[in-house]
Amino acid sequence: MAKRVLAIGIEPGVADYSAFPQLTPELVRGYIEAQLLRLRDRGFEVTSCLIDLDAAAEAAVTAALREERFDCIVIGAGLREPKERLVLFEKVLNLVHRLAPDAAICFNTTPADTAEAVQRWIEP
Repeated sequence: MAKRVLAIGIEPGVADYSAFPQLTPELVRGYIEAQLLRLRDRGFEVTSCLIDLDAAAEAAVTAALREERFDCIVIGAGLREPKERLVLFEKVLNLVHRLAPDAAICFNTTPADTAEAVQRWIEP
């Protein structure tokens, strides 16, 4: 049975790109889709959970975590920076810890290295 991965990240349309002017929502969406495809091509079953920056974020993560069991959860770099998102990052991390205690947790550094982050912790 293929290993299941949940990819949690900020919805590209609501992200702040001021620190990364070379990025656009379309470019980030393309990176995300390419990484999900890479993981699927490597034998993983992948669910994407793109969240807003408001109270609905917790509900979306909770719903995804309750819907099925995951072997690994990757949390995107957009949730960890800038520091104004620290509380949201902590909420997401604590939801993952509480609702998926057996899952490996990993972090990407850009939208383009998600597959490598997952493969550091699990194999298909």
